Amino acid sequence: MPATLYISDLDGTLMKNDQTISAFTAEAINMLVKQGLHFSYATARSILTASKITENITAGIPVIVYNGSFIQDSKTREILYSRFFDKTSAELILRQLLSSGVYPIVYSHTGGCERFSYCRDRQNSGISAFLSERRNDVRNTPVADAAQLPTDDCFYFTCIDSEEKLYPLYLQFKEEFYCVYQKDIYSGEQWLEIMPTKTSKANAVLHLARLLGCRHIVCFGDGINDIPMFRIADECYAVANAAPELKEIATDIIPCNNEDGVAKWLLAHCLNQR
Repeated sequence: MPATLYISDLDGTLMKNDQTISAFTAEAINMLVKQGLHFSYATARSILTASKITENITAGIPVIVYNGSFIQDSKTREILYSRFFDKTSAELILRQLLSSGVYPIVYSHTGGCERFSYCRDRQNSGISAFLSERRNDVRNTPVADAAQLPTDDCFYFTCIDSEEKLYPLYLQFKEEFYCVYQKDIYSGEQWLEIMPTKTSKANAVLHLARLLGCRHIVCFGDGINDIPMFRIADECYAVANAAPELKEIATDIIPCNNEDGVAKWLLAHCLNQR
């Protein structure tokens, strides 16, 4: 039987609403991994924040972060796959955002150093809340004004602002770049995330499957950013708390994130079957 890759989203799927992974889920996955299960995650988070949350899971295979921008070794954090903007595209996006009164958080990776940059004096409540959770983050790089925001080696723009400002920008950018326009599941703030063309969890999952020699893909998710991943999977399961759009294309609906839905499905279908 061809090897199967099992991929789960984190926030709202593997994680509970309190932003933790239960001991039950961690123990179940670790037990199945010892039996040979190929398990990983695909998240919008960075490996820095994701690894803290998943520290009790010992899957050991590469992970997908930043909505598919990077695949990284879960132990060494070496980047195995990446998607970057060319400088012209980054400059275009930044110029359009600023002209609309939107001051983004810009992610870049230069010389082995990852940073997120933002204008120190241009923070709205959403960005302030985002930064308050990352006060001691080594990537934190405030700049004095927008002219200092990087356009070299950029891979991700995060915008947190009003729907009135962000929705027109989403319509403007979505045909040329990969965009995720949705409300944050914790704060309710409106986000617009902009990534290079062909960036997606789907493309990263396919690349990881090839890397591991897996020919069958099973995935789990809850948000609209999981839709591309669901479309390329052989089986796709939405947790009960998932977005309606995701449930519509799911193979089946499993218990919600607060009820260990992913772990219970894995135990029911994979335990002692390898």
